[in-house]
Amino acid sequence: MAEKVLMKGNEAIAEAALRAGCRHYFGYPITPQTELAAYMAKRMPKIGGVFLQAESEISAINMVYGVSSTGKRVMTSSSSPGVSLKQEGISYIAGADLPALIVNVQRGGPGLGGIQPSQSDYFQATKGGGHGDYHLIVLTPASVQEMADLTALAFDLADKYRMPSMLLADGTLGQMMEPVELPEEEPHIIEKPWAVTGTEMKREHNIINSLYLVPEVLEKSNEERFERYKKIEEEEVRYEEYMMDDAEYCLVAFGIAARVAKNAVVALRQQGIKAGLIRPITVWPFPKKVINEAADKVKAFVSVELSMGQMIEDVKLAEECKKPVYLCSRSGGMIPDPEQIITLVKELEGGNN
Repeated sequence: MAEKVLMKGNEAIAEAALRAGCRHYFGYPITPQTELAAYMAKRMPKIGGVFLQAESEISAINMVYGVSSTGKRVMTSSSSPGVSLKQEGISYIAGADLPALIVNVQRGGPGLGGIQPSQSDYFQATKGGGHGDYHLIVLTPASVQEMADLTALAFDLADKYRMPSMLLADGTLGQMMEPVELPEEEPHIIEKPWAVTGTEMKREHNIINSLYLVPEVLEKSNEERFERYKKIEEEEVRYEEYMMDDAEYCLVAFGIAARVAKNAVVALRQQGIKAGLIRPITVWPFPKKVINEAADKVKAFVSVELSMGQMIEDVKLAEECKKPVYLCSRSGGMIPDPEQIITLVKELEGGNN
């Protein structure tokens, strides 16, 4: 039976990772995700796991690379500038076709920016971040419960498709406390015949590598990887629709911005304006199809973001110029409030009448 406890979002990620079978964590402290590392430091030694505070983010991600190659579930966490330092290692992990979980509890930027919440790492997460042709599976929680649930899912998807996954949260969710149900079920651990575990002279050596000196071989590797990505785009898109059945204005938002947008939808409905919400839960793969279908019914889209406007580009690509797309955002650690969204939609409604 599941137990319900009051936890911070950062702690919920850590506990969910442990329950998902993660026994190796490598990281480096940075606000606003440090509680995650602190939780791991306390719990890992008690369950026979490994916690190591590396000397840098670069060291931490390469330790993840090494442990993942042995087939073990492994993770790292950081916040925006720290994740930037990990990008080369993430590209290596993707190029070696290894599963791992990277958690980014975003803060404002660019540069050191500030320690307040942001969603301005969207491009970095969904468009690669590091060098080369690759993707990450990117999951975006909107509650502390989802911080836990999507952590377990991220491990499962990473293992299933042999690729890194990312939990893309923000500082508000990392610090927020809410009741969380923590399941007691066994983790979904799969066989990994490709892992470097020692042969006992019973099989050929496994080699984990991302270096291909023959161009034709590298091209074939990239093509095979993108076949997997195509399957993920067909089978692993996740989203929530809220009051979209008769909506004339579609808000698109993820994470903490989606909670604000949902309140705005309710208020707009009370004022006679038919608004609805599409909340991407995976931002890669992005829910293109549902947004494209919505474009046949609504008057306009509003992308609600904690950035200067990044996800809006994917919304525009998805709706294929059928309807106008507007941005409602704050940046630098500021969060849009429902009234800001309501005002914009009412202006659009006035212009459409």
